[in-house]
Amino acid sequence: KALHQMFPFMPAARAKNVFDIPYQSLYQIGFKGLIFDIDQTLVMHGTPATEQVIELFQNLKVLGFQIFLLSNNDEERITEFNKHLSVPFIPLAEKPNPKNFQKALDMMQLKPFETVMIGDQLFTDILGASRANIPTILVDFLYDPKEGGIGKKRWVEKLILSTYPFFRQKNKHLDVIKKEKEHGFLE
Repeated sequence: KALHQMFPFMPAARAKNVFDIPYQSLYQIGFKGLIFDIDQTLVMHGTPATEQVIELFQNLKVLGFQIFLLSNNDEERITEFNKHLSVPFIPLAEKPNPKNFQKALDMMQLKPFETVMIGDQLFTDILGASRANIPTILVDFLYDPKEGGIGKKRWVEKLILSTYPFFRQKNKHLDVIKKEKEHGFLE
């Protein structure tokens, strides 16, 4: 708990991308809700939902998950992205403020320990979810070389993530999955 309070921007788990996460294992151990960031997590910035993302969300719904989109984007962007996904969302979420993470939990009627936040940024997605006591999975951000170099914030994140093995948040449920041979996480 002390490390969680000292390093609230440190995720409980990491994955290369949203497609590598062991969702079936998450569901089997009691997670019922998934909160996703959109840009650089599910798709490149500003692009529509891909067939792969649409299929992922369909499969997650079949597994039994409730899915929620939480984004700092405006309503127009999320509505367009959500056209073929049809999941609840909160625009202009003001991440890392925990209030809309809590609102998402309330809308799904789930507790923090039943939910996982999946995002690409330490200082918005992970920090905000941690402040709401929601377990977190950090995915590598989707990088478009046409957009130029990565910003200063990404370099800071990279430096912080070099300490991940030592200071990551502990989550007994996610740690159980990490003991499996093929778990999909980056440890």
